[in-house]
Amino acid sequence: MMSVSEAVRARRSTRAFIDKPVSANLLRSILEAAARSPSGGNLQPWNVYVMVGDDLAELKKKTLDNLKGAREGGEFKVYPDQLPDTFNARRKKNGEDLYASIKVPREDKAGRLQQFARNYEFFGAPVGLIFAIDRCFDKPQWVHLGMFIQTVMLLAEEAGLGTCAQEAWSAWPKTVSAHLGLPPNLVVYCGMSLGYADLAHPINNFTTDRVPVEEFTTFRGF
Repeated sequence: MMSVSEAVRARRSTRAFIDKPVSANLLRSILEAAARSPSGGNLQPWNVYVMVGDDLAELKKKTLDNLKGAREGGEFKVYPDQLPDTFNARRKKNGEDLYASIKVPREDKAGRLQQFARNYEFFGAPVGLIFAIDRCFDKPQWVHLGMFIQTVMLLAEEAGLGTCAQEAWSAWPKTVSAHLGLPPNLVVYCGMSLGYADLAHPINNFTTDRVPVEEFTTFRGF
């Protein structure tokens, strides 16, 4: 069985999938195990909506149709208006590396927009998930939701599945909420593509960089 450290090292954002269904029992077992994630006061502030088949296809169609019109806009900022240079450089390099993996140059604006729109196809994954949180919660509970999502991804990796967490779905809260029938107290945080990775696709063959431990850690008293 894959160890936790192996799952952490192996996990990456999967953006191409093979046409192979994922069983409901496997999905349920992953979510049941992920529910052991920590949360302050054991509030367990996560809400998950899992879609396959016609239901998933319907949401994809609605969203892709809406791309031709005005954007809805999310209920929170995914990035600050002004990213500090260090973080902006990391974001830009990540984008350039991704597009380079599928040979879409900077000047090919249409090609880049087409690839970005693949977010709203869940990159062809057989399973699409939406994660939502009650709007009464503040930063601590949003962090706890993030820990839950990370646990889902690691358990999926252990089960031989690929995932891609997608904050792009937060940009369409009205479409997503209407499709899922979300109560007004829930905020759409992100989506997730899940399925069996297409290992032959070049977009799944690049790995993002990580800075060394010394760049983000201060050791004291050793």
